Amino acid sequence: MKITTSTYEDIDEIFRLYDLAVVFQKERFHLHWPVFERSLVETEIAEGRQWKILIDNTIACVFAITFDDPQIWEERNADKAVYIHRIATNPEYRGKNFVSVIVEWAKKFSTENGKDFVRLDTTGDNKKLIAHYCKSGFKFLGMVTLKDSTGLPPHYHNMPVCLFEL
Repeated sequence: MKITTSTYEDIDEIFRLYDLAVVFQKERFHLHWPVFERSLVETEIAEGRQWKILIDNTIACVFAITFDDPQIWEERNADKAVYIHRIATNPEYRGKNFVSVIVEWAKKFSTENGKDFVRLDTTGDNKKLIAHYCKSGFKFLGMVTLKDSTGLPPHYHNMPVCLFEL
């Protein structure tokens, strides 16, 4: 297993995994991801913020990071943190608990990059997902209503947001 930055050649596979994640989300919960802009992922790749977990040269999971997330984290955004977004698992590798793998990677990555926190969020009150993130090491900080969701993907609009932190 290897974690490395994604490349432009990975874009079609990243979007295939996003599409499969939406199918899975629709089966399990009433809230699901929107269609993301290709330019968003292209920018993340160019900035080294789109990552993949490889198993035998196959993309098993993808996720994105950022170092700034002011609309979601508001005043806490002043903290030095790595923010994780859009974890999508290849169905062929489901059940491998990649969130825990990402947690271990993120702890090391944040230390190497002078960050004090690893954070992630999810929308809605998905109790199974909240429990999964907590089991993977995150502390559940509670649910908030965003003051301003302008410019954020549609699943953030008029929905409570669950905040998690290491």
